[in-house]
Amino acid sequence: MGDVTGFKKYNRRDVVKEPVVKRKNHWKEFIKLPDDESLKQQGARCMDCGVPFCQYGCPVSNIIPDWNDLVYRDDWETAFNRLMKTNNFPEFTGRVCPAPCENSCVLAINKPAVTIKNIELAIIERAYKEGWMKPEPPETRFNKKVAIVGSGPAGLACADQLNHVGYNVTVFEKNEYIGGLLTLGIPSFKMEKTVVERRVKLMQQEGVEFKTGINIGVDGNAKDLLKSFDAVVLAGGAEQPRDLLVEGSELNGIYFAMEYLTQQNRENLGKSFNGNKITAKDKNVIVLGGGDTGSDCIGTAIRQGAKSVKNFELLPQPPRERDSDNPWPQWAFIERTSTSHEEGCERDYGIMTKKFSGSNGKVSKLHATRLEFGEKDPETGRKPMKEIPGSEFTVDADLILLALGFVGPRKNELLEQLNVELDESGNVKTNDSRMTCVEGVFAAGDMRRGQSLVVWAINEGRDAAKYVHNYLKRKS
Repeated sequence: MGDVTGFKKYNRRDVVKEPVVKRKNHWKEFIKLPDDESLKQQGARCMDCGVPFCQYGCPVSNIIPDWNDLVYRDDWETAFNRLMKTNNFPEFTGRVCPAPCENSCVLAINKPAVTIKNIELAIIERAYKEGWMKPEPPETRFNKKVAIVGSGPAGLACADQLNHVGYNVTVFEKNEYIGGLLTLGIPSFKMEKTVVERRVKLMQQEGVEFKTGINIGVDGNAKDLLKSFDAVVLAGGAEQPRDLLVEGSELNGIYFAMEYLTQQNRENLGKSFNGNKITAKDKNVIVLGGGDTGSDCIGTAIRQGAKSVKNFELLPQPPRERDSDNPWPQWAFIERTSTSHEEGCERDYGIMTKKFSGSNGKVSKLHATRLEFGEKDPETGRKPMKEIPGSEFTVDADLILLALGFVGPRKNELLEQLNVELDESGNVKTNDSRMTCVEGVFAAGDMRRGQSLVVWAINEGRDAAKYVHNYLKRKS
């Protein structure tokens, strides 16, 4: 720890965001990192704790105190090398991770946490600028081939790890772009797609083969992979959205969030929809669901020119500060305001949708009621809810976006043809070595663990790669 009193001398300094009035008129990223001197001061705020709880809170176990101190000492290249030991894609997590590490920062017990996420992003962007981030293909290769189905963060991390060991890796992606939800789900204003393209290009230069527009199970039988490859990793994500089956849910104008978000991302990448695009322009928009996906829908609708945007959440409004039963260093279940919320939407909590109505097959109204919640059940951790009599209300709605989460992978031809088992949650079931019930077939990411964070997907991909490597070593 270079400055033992840094945490007392310096206040937290976050990114600078472009004003709302400007940023809501374009689709590009709108944050600016502090200058190098300010970042060094932020690194000095790290106390290099004897027990690094930030590392405990990080799914990939980033060695955070080390690179905080190295940035303070102006040794950026060593900081970059230390960062890359644990995280394949800090340029992704530095933009879209909710930073559980900062929730676990010891300084965050009674002060604002160290700006870990910003420092991480600054390190990797410095590495690209200085040329430290360059192709490093393996010196030798094994005569073994691995197929990875799905090119989201789990599939990419698995491919990156196995390729560097020396395996011949082919990544199959059903869509026309590599990156999964990194490319087609997360809006460009949170992460421009050139960031993903830059990393994929580097992986190609290192020897990873990418095949787009191939839907395994539809474009050929999935079992054929077992004949052509020595191991297969399923990393197709948790794409089955949670539905809202109430009266009127069949009306036009009601869409799943990903159906909406992927269209806009494709348009930003140059695709034309010839008038068939889902748009919020001049419409009263209601986003159901208060998570990150709902926030992404809000920011997208605002940029499309929505007349109004409302965000309804079934659960009660979270507290501003931690409850006593949610102590540090746990993830803090508190109310968070995203950049999209800042741009202009009406948020409301404890709202249950009862039905939709409209005319000529098109939705025009959402009918809902308010809920009240009892004391938290000590066993389940849930608060029982009941409708408040007389609280029913109706809201105008021309476009309704369902951002209610995901319930596991799609039960499609891929899983049927491979005949893999599913767990009680509907995810692909694996043993402790990430292998499914089918010899040589592994699973990673949301397809295995259920809907989660990008950083957890990276961790899953890294773990799967380790077990695939062990399996192929034993097999040979």
